[in-house]
Amino acid sequence: MKTNPHMKISLGICLLAGALWGCEAPKEDLDTVLTKINKDVLANSKAYQTLEDATSTIGHRLTGTANGAAAEEYAYNLFASYGLDVKYQPFEVVSWTRGTIETQIGAEGKLEYLPSVSLAHSPVEADVTGEIVDMGNGIQADYEAKPGAVKDKIALVYIGILPDSPEGTSNLHRSEKAKLAIDNGAKAIIIYNQVKDKVLLTGTASVDGDLIPIPAVCIGYEDGIALREKMKAQKQFARVQMTNTSAPIKARNVIATIKGSELPEEKIIIGGHLDSWDLATGATDNGLGTFAIMDMARSFKQLGLKPKRTIEFIMFMGEEQGLLGSRAYVEEAKANGTLDQVKYMFNQDMSGNPIGMNLGGRTEAEAFFKEVGQKINGIDSLYSNLTRTGAGLHSDHQPFMLEGVPTMSPISNLNADIFLCYHADCDDFDLIVEEHILNNVRFSGMVLYALADADQLPAAKLSDEETKTFMQEKGLELKLRLGGDWRWGM
Repeated sequence: MKTNPHMKISLGICLLAGALWGCEAPKEDLDTVLTKINKDVLANSKAYQTLEDATSTIGHRLTGTANGAAAEEYAYNLFASYGLDVKYQPFEVVSWTRGTIETQIGAEGKLEYLPSVSLAHSPVEADVTGEIVDMGNGIQADYEAKPGAVKDKIALVYIGILPDSPEGTSNLHRSEKAKLAIDNGAKAIIIYNQVKDKVLLTGTASVDGDLIPIPAVCIGYEDGIALREKMKAQKQFARVQMTNTSAPIKARNVIATIKGSELPEEKIIIGGHLDSWDLATGATDNGLGTFAIMDMARSFKQLGLKPKRTIEFIMFMGEEQGLLGSRAYVEEAKANGTLDQVKYMFNQDMSGNPIGMNLGGRTEAEAFFKEVGQKINGIDSLYSNLTRTGAGLHSDHQPFMLEGVPTMSPISNLNADIFLCYHADCDDFDLIVEEHILNNVRFSGMVLYALADADQLPAAKLSDEETKTFMQEKGLELKLRLGGDWRWGM
């Protein structure tokens, strides 16, 4: 094809004018930008190094503690050092920190100490003794099969789904299992872990972030299995003693922004929870996701990328204690009338080594992300370009999804040992594979740019009635009712 000489002259004039008066050169096509992101991240990524530094100098990042405040400042300063516009979004809530715990279990009059950990939002003080009742998986069907069985007794439930359960049995979050125990009159709940070698799991047992009226504890897998066997031959009892603290705390989401070049009032949020539990340093949950997000911001700024829409890179605090930071963001946006500006929420929670994208139940978005994924696969075939359309709860996407905002997250391909240390005392930096966090930065970064710069977004905000139907179709109504987040009546 012949080149028009006048086109060359015009381009040359624009490039010269750009140097003198700011005339913009033609925008690069998507393939070129994706290649640039890939090259920059491979050469310059700081995600692995900054996560190592934060875990070694700060430790855990529990919201409301001095460590949590230090993590907020670390993220703010890191964003600022990359040249981004950054701000704090403060919020105040009542939060929970653990105190003492002692659990004794055995035949009546012969109780013996058993290692345990308190689950968050248990009472500030409790001393409960009672007979233990095996409630299997601790889901609705178990209580329907044994009505009244746990009233004024202590429920023993498995954190997962037992192998002998009916095919297709659906699990519940630990907080939902605790809610069912409370609703059925239990005076305490003992949850045993599914990870072997007596790993103890923490996390919240509250569906709404408020204190629950009964103590909730976790014991190891082997102790739980042994206890179930003893209960077949002889009644077993437990005494649970604990103290905890519940008090108002101040926390801050950290928000860095790259303003959109054509549609600055439309926002794409990429966010994850910066906070962690206090049993370890929270390297995988969720340093893995948030430090990748901060490096995506670094790369975009370094490359001078200006997609059509504004991108907000958000470090949410308080996720572990009830999605506190993401709820605060959504409530503030509703109050000031800016929630409709949020067009997509890209959630990063324990995300690494992506091989595709989960589209948060929005099947209409599949064609767009398949097309983008094909481009990424052409750059590096490690990205398999899978898509899933499942919709779940219990991470920072939830408050956005409940308002009809499309959400998504990476399909991660991580080593199994990461999940064995979920919410446990082994969630430390030695679990992090540098390649996996690097791959998240470059692959998720490419998807993020393509989404923010799209001519037309692949999914739109649902109306309130459409959101209700969506939740029902995705099988989330019962879980939302248990959590107090179902707002559509009976």
